[in-house]
Amino acid sequence: MEFRKLGNTELECTTIGFGAWVIGGWLWGGADDNESIAAIQRAFDLGINFFDTAAVYGFGRSERLIGKALKGHRDEVIIATKCGLEWDEEENVTRNSSREHVLRTCEESLKRLDTDYIDLHQVHWPDPNTPVEETIEALEELVRQGKIRYYGVSNFDVPLLERCMAVGRVSSLQNKYNLLEREIENAELPYCREHNIGVLAYSPMARGLLTGKFTEDWKFKEGDSRANNKMFQGETFKRNLRIVARLKELAAEHGRTVAQLALAWVLSQPGVTVALAGTRKPEQIEETAQASGWQLDEETLARIDDIVQNTE
Repeated sequence: MEFRKLGNTELECTTIGFGAWVIGGWLWGGADDNESIAAIQRAFDLGINFFDTAAVYGFGRSERLIGKALKGHRDEVIIATKCGLEWDEEENVTRNSSREHVLRTCEESLKRLDTDYIDLHQVHWPDPNTPVEETIEALEELVRQGKIRYYGVSNFDVPLLERCMAVGRVSSLQNKYNLLEREIENAELPYCREHNIGVLAYSPMARGLLTGKFTEDWKFKEGDSRANNKMFQGETFKRNLRIVARLKELAAEHGRTVAQLALAWVLSQPGVTVALAGTRKPEQIEETAQASGWQLDEETLARIDDIVQNTE
């Protein structure tokens, strides 16, 4: 298993991380807790040490499962979670990164995770109603209290990152990044390289699209938000499937799966620390873990770009 240092921290992370959104079930059409726990434990057995969750994933469910599955191994793993989103009894989610909310929900996350500290606490989304400086000062307070070791942000752009860096020490940025969705290459990725901020790539397999399992007539389960995602709709979906089919052939030339190719591509991009592989079954992490350490050569990288850009 390959390791990389996360930005300005002392955290040595496996390049494949366990993405724990899906085990919460929310927006993914449900999940089975026993299967989820087996997947987490299988990831640990395979040598993966980075587990990324959030308070809102399943409204606490994902954090509880991470805490339960990793009990007894706390000092051997890196646990990252997120704050800044709140929900009501009807599961309506709103943004709140106020000082009071950050401090209070950290305590709640610690209890659900069954731990005394969080290795990396992240602001899940920008909150337009709270100055980001207030949020960063609250995270700095949590560091001083020993409740979190480091902090980062998620879904932030460069102007917001600059405001954060003016009052604190951001260690990571977690944004969407895969070979079909490359927006962070324009500004965020170069900024993070320049300022020694670790990059955690979420959706490296484009919410499963780059696993190669989908067909044109695919039917999503009730509650699966991918049904409303443009990547899975109409002509865009059909073209994406043609791209994946060609990528699958390229991966097969290397004796690999298209999911492994997609993860290796993300990890080949300078500045990326961890690719977060969303997982809810043991066999999924068994496949994706094998992408760690696969160095793509220049010819393969060029062929991937050609396929993505020129497939009609």
